[in-house]
Amino acid sequence: MQNKGLITTFAILFGLVSLYSISFSFFTNRVENKAFKYAENIAGNDGKLLAKLERNYLDSVANDTTLYFNTLTYNDIKKKSINLGLDLKGGINAILQVSVRDILIGLSNESKNPIFNQALDQATEAQTSDNRPYVDIFYDKFTKLSDGNIKLGEPEIFGNLTMREKINSTMGDDEVIAVIKEEIDASIATAFRVLRTRIDKFGVTQPQIQRIGQSGRILIELPGAKDINRVKKLIQSTAELQFWEVFTNTEVLNYLVQADAKVAELIKAETPEAEVETTDDATDDAQSIDELINGEEVEAMDPDTKRLFTYLIPNNNTQYPGPAIGYASTKDTANVNKYLHHKEVKQLLPDNIKYVKFLWDAKPQENTDILTLYAIKSNREDQAPISGDVIDDAIQTYNQLGTEPEVSMTMNSHGSKLWSKMTTENVGKFVAIVLDDYVYMAPRVNDAITTGRTSISGNMDVSEAQDLANVLKAGKLPAKAHIIQSEVVGPSLGKTTIQKSIISFIVALLLVFIYMIIYYGKAGIFSVLALVVNLLFIFGILTAFGFVLTLPGIAGIILTLGIAVDANVIIYERIKEELDKGKSLGEAVRFGFSWDGALSAIIDGNVTTMLTGIILYMFGTGPVQGFALTLIIGILTTLFTAIVISRLLIDRVVKNKGKLTFNTPISKNWFKNIDINFLKKRKIAYIISSIAIIIGLISLFTNKLNLGVDFKGGRTYLVKFDQTMQANEVASTLTDAFGSTPEVKTFGDDTQLKITTKYRIDETGQDVDEDVQSQLFKGLQSYLPEGLSYDDFKGGFDNQEYGIMSSLKVEPTIADDIKVNAFWAILASLVVIFLYILFRFKKWQYSLGATVALFHDILIVIGVFSLFYKILPFNMEIDQAFIAAILTVLGYSINDTVIIFDRIREYLGIHTSWSLAENVNKSLSSTLGRTINTATTTLVVLLAIFLFGGDSIKGFTFALIIGVIVGTYSSLFVASPIMYDTVKYLEKRKTK
Repeated sequence: MQNKGLITTFAILFGLVSLYSISFSFFTNRVENKAFKYAENIAGNDGKLLAKLERNYLDSVANDTTLYFNTLTYNDIKKKSINLGLDLKGGINAILQVSVRDILIGLSNESKNPIFNQALDQATEAQTSDNRPYVDIFYDKFTKLSDGNIKLGEPEIFGNLTMREKINSTMGDDEVIAVIKEEIDASIATAFRVLRTRIDKFGVTQPQIQRIGQSGRILIELPGAKDINRVKKLIQSTAELQFWEVFTNTEVLNYLVQADAKVAELIKAETPEAEVETTDDATDDAQSIDELINGEEVEAMDPDTKRLFTYLIPNNNTQYPGPAIGYASTKDTANVNKYLHHKEVKQLLPDNIKYVKFLWDAKPQENTDILTLYAIKSNREDQAPISGDVIDDAIQTYNQLGTEPEVSMTMNSHGSKLWSKMTTENVGKFVAIVLDDYVYMAPRVNDAITTGRTSISGNMDVSEAQDLANVLKAGKLPAKAHIIQSEVVGPSLGKTTIQKSIISFIVALLLVFIYMIIYYGKAGIFSVLALVVNLLFIFGILTAFGFVLTLPGIAGIILTLGIAVDANVIIYERIKEELDKGKSLGEAVRFGFSWDGALSAIIDGNVTTMLTGIILYMFGTGPVQGFALTLIIGILTTLFTAIVISRLLIDRVVKNKGKLTFNTPISKNWFKNIDINFLKKRKIAYIISSIAIIIGLISLFTNKLNLGVDFKGGRTYLVKFDQTMQANEVASTLTDAFGSTPEVKTFGDDTQLKITTKYRIDETGQDVDEDVQSQLFKGLQSYLPEGLSYDDFKGGFDNQEYGIMSSLKVEPTIADDIKVNAFWAILASLVVIFLYILFRFKKWQYSLGATVALFHDILIVIGVFSLFYKILPFNMEIDQAFIAAILTVLGYSINDTVIIFDRIREYLGIHTSWSLAENVNKSLSSTLGRTINTATTTLVVLLAIFLFGGDSIKGFTFALIIGVIVGTYSSLFVASPIMYDTVKYLEKRKTK
């Protein structure tokens, strides 16, 4: 090997840089372990308090430079340490869909054109089954509905005052839609910037945020985030800040009294006489609420009739008029809203309050569930006099006494003028500061405010005030963004996963090390050292470049061990063959590491695996991408360590004239003098494969597949209990809560259930997610530990013992996209592999044999999952991780096949007198040792992951185990025989 000195220097420097990168993770873990122990000593098993104390400790040492050789602070080394994914650290991964419909409505200035709005409605409905961009669907619907009678550029649609500089009525619809697409892209880019700003201010270390193509989707990953509800609210809030004038209670009291009487009539008319119940309890509740308010008593109500004032207690304090017009319990606000928006009730509105808008307080009064109702002075267009786009800056501060948190805002010059005008005209009256249709405060204006600076205060804590300031400063989203896919993992589950991953990692390493040393002796020790260096390089690269390490990523690293061993096995087997031919150790080593020896086969095998890894990274998301990334990095470092590091160690022995046999007394005669007629057995193999595939296909049509939430949409919750659970019983119990029977399965031990439901999956909004969780809690309450609150059930904190340990949500639209991407990923892999084999071996028969073998492997693995998912005691869902396993199987199987094809090509050039059948049989026999060794080491690694790596990865690992077995079989009995039969068939045709 030339330039050994330069290569050795590079390897040493690379190793030192990797150690330096990894050192940050070591010191970060040491600090965080101290923080955890400190918090645990005080908080005990109180997970929420523990998380708070842990955070306080880390904040206290954030700028301490003594933690890393007196050079870097904790914050510095934390940023440089390895990124752990959700499944290892806990947190949330979400894909948000920015509403293109809302953008179109905004660009049209909320057009009332019936054709425009009908096209929007039809596009929204069609989007559930049409994967095209929303704007394209809308354009098709509008074109059909308008039939050329109205253009998109008309003043009543997009040719309005707002868009007049870009669109006019003389433009064709195709020109207008091109402009609209540019505006949509700009709006999505704005949404991306707003979300990035909010997330950067949230305080989560190493957040990830990226746009997904031009789909209007944004991927957000916040490892370590523990207050999941706060995160969801932050990233979905449109932050539409408005300033409104307010009616006092005296101005609307008469209307409320009339509305109360009308509601009583409506309820009485709708309720059969037999069902009318007395409302003594409601009246008692009303009196107790009234006492809280300290107002005058409400006029007595008919105890036999429900009415508006059953739910709403009016503020009838006319002596001291105020902005609060009434009060209600949080559970009654839905009824109040329903009755106040009733058509017959709204007809009672007098002209002076005709455009009133009723809005609730942002939070209940302290230590109660009582919300205040306000009457906003709206208008025909429902346009606020001042909106949030006038905000220049916003920060969280405290009131003058320093006791209550508030948000201080500064307006731009235009906003200052509007604010000055509004406050001047309303001195002695009230104005409301409204955010997302909730009133944060409604203060009395004592004096005109001309500075453009004001404060928002009210019933909020410091974190809520910080979030509000962040949202206002970042700006408002140009359209609603709702979560269409989310994965939430509690930190407790993440810690358990890390522990199991470490165990599986150590077991896999030890087994591979033992096998290599037993089989290759001293040379095996060299390969072990190369593996250790390989791991150092992998973790160094992951840390240095800020890549995220996930649980499938750890599986990818462990699988890389098998790939690395494979490269050493190929080289060592070639060296052994040359030694058997009588060559000296030096000559055998040089040939073994040469292109004509093992190098071409190693490159071909690893390139094909690399291609599948790249395709997997392109089409996958989240943990699947993590697996693909570590696989790609592992292949690159494997090529370097197997070819370079092993060579340096072996050359040192050769230079010193040492002895190296590449075997041990135990393995000395393994796979010697093998001469099997594989082609003679090919017809039996064809029959076996055909039977296996037919059985699998029958099962696919009858038993079908256990599709995961990724592919069918829905919500999945992993719930931990304190007792042994019966899945069927729980499913029956939850039927009432969800309206249909959910899918319930034992996951891991029998105190843990995986619950999957489609309840309200087609509906959007954060309140929907909250309602589903609430219904789940109510349905499971009889099984949960006594005293477990709803907040504790939702989880998301350290030392969590029971409740939701993790959850996954996938809406049907993105589930369809995932299915399409999975199909294209597999197809793209097959096409790329076909073309690469054709490029390397120059004959399409090789490509055909390899591709048929890969199809064979895919069908059998899928068939096994269809046959056994109801029988085997672990999760066998078809999800994105399964697709990752399939693509990995393709890479592994083609690696095996390429090694054999490479030997066939070599023998064709050497043994010209051999028939093709003899050539193929000799090639299969001579590479059998390598094939079995590689399969054995890879299976040993996979079995370690399967047995010790945790429940969530068992199905993924099982698919790989089946794939390795089937892939090894197909390389021997399908790929080469298909290639042989195709060549012979064409020769016969040519002869005829």
